[in-house]
Amino acid sequence: MHWALVVMVVFFALAPLVVYPVFLMKVMCFALFACAFNLLLGYAGLMSFGHAMFFGMAAYFFGHTVKVWDWPVEFGLVAGVLGAAALGLVTGALAIRRQGIYFAMITLAFAQMVYFLCVQMPFTGGEDGLQGIPRKPLLFGLIPTENDYGLYYVVLAIFLFGYAAIYRFIHSPFGQVLKAIRDNEQRALSLGYEADRYKLLAFVLSAAVAGLAGATKAMVVHFATLTDVSAGTSGEVVLMALIGGLGTITGPVIGAFVVIAMQDYLAFVGQLVLVIQGVIFVVIVLGARRGLVGELSAWWKARRRPG
Repeated sequence: MHWALVVMVVFFALAPLVVYPVFLMKVMCFALFACAFNLLLGYAGLMSFGHAMFFGMAAYFFGHTVKVWDWPVEFGLVAGVLGAAALGLVTGALAIRRQGIYFAMITLAFAQMVYFLCVQMPFTGGEDGLQGIPRKPLLFGLIPTENDYGLYYVVLAIFLFGYAAIYRFIHSPFGQVLKAIRDNEQRALSLGYEADRYKLLAFVLSAAVAGLAGATKAMVVHFATLTDVSAGTSGEVVLMALIGGLGTITGPVIGAFVVIAMQDYLAFVGQLVLVIQGVIFVVIVLGARRGLVGELSAWWKARRRPG
C-alpha cells in the first residue's frame, strides 16, 4: 500500500490549490485522531468509547498555554501531547484491568467525568469554551501562521509526523506483539509477553497522538469547546475508523475525509446528516466490515492471486 501513501501525500500537498484550506486542515486533524484510535482498536483490539477526552483536553491545554499563559505555539503543542498522554496513562492503568465491553465502559465513564469537569472548571471556560486562541508564528517567528495557506503546510507537517510515528509503531516489533495480543492474548502470554504492559503503552501512545490532533485543531480554528470532549466526538472517530477500515494504515484518513466532508457539505440538511451517517455505519457493518480500504485491498489481492 505504499502507492496509497504517495497518493495521499501528493493529494494533501496540492489540494489547497482547489479546496478551502481550513476544511483540509480540519480533515487532517481528524484523520490523525482517527489514526490514533485505529492504533488502539485496529492493532491492539481495545475498544475505547471515550477517546474524545484526549482530543478535547489537548485542545484546552493548548489554548490555555498559548492564550492565557501567552507561551509560544510549540509549548502549546507539547502541553497538549503530554497532557493527553498523562490522562491516557491514568485511564489506561485502570481500564486494562478489564477486557471487552468492560474496558470500553470504563473509558466511557472516564470520558463522561472529564466532560462534566470541563463544564464546571474555569480552566476550560465552561460552556463558552476557550475562544480567540491566537495564531502565533512558529520557530521564533520564522514561520508565520496568520495566513491560512501558510498554516496549512505547518498542519500538513504535523499530520505527516504523527502518521509516520503511528506507521513506525505498527511496523516495529512492538506493533507485531500488539497484533499477537489482539489475535490471541493467551498465546502471547504463554510466550512470555506482558500483555497488560503492551496494552497500556499502546493506550498512552494512542492518547498522545490524539492529543497532538486536538492541539493542532485548536490552533487551526482558534477555539476549544465542549464539543471536542463530548461523547458525540468519540462516536465520530469510531465511525471514521470503521468507514475507512480498521487495521489499515490509510483507512482512517479516508474515513475522516468522508465524515468531515458530510458534516461540511451536507450542513444544509441539518440534523438529517446524522441519519445519513447512521445509514452509512449500518451499510459498512453489514456489507463491508473491512471498511473501504480493507475491502479494496482484499479485492486487489484476490485479483492478483494466480488461478
